[in-house]
Amino acid sequence: MSEVKLSRVESLFEELEYPVSRAAAAGEFGDTTVLFADGEGNLGRYISECPSEQFRSAEDLYTDLQSALPIEAVGEPGQSEGDA
Repeated sequence: MSEVKLSRVESLFEELEYPVSRAAAAGEFGDTTVLFADGEGNLGRYISECPSEQFRSAEDLYTDLQSALPIEAVGEPGQSEGDA
């Protein structure tokens, strides 16, 4: 089992061969814990919850992952971009 900070996840994704299916990517990272500023979770599980069935690049996978992560992973609860 390994741990990785969320900020380093995309570099891990670059190690995969693309295109890659959601199931294959999830399996590849099934034993990886992703660390957030306020918590942690299983990276493989989050990938399995991504909306796309297949990814063309590390960037595609990382972008899709953002929609599967819990709110505490991507920002402070209650914050909104653009609120001044």
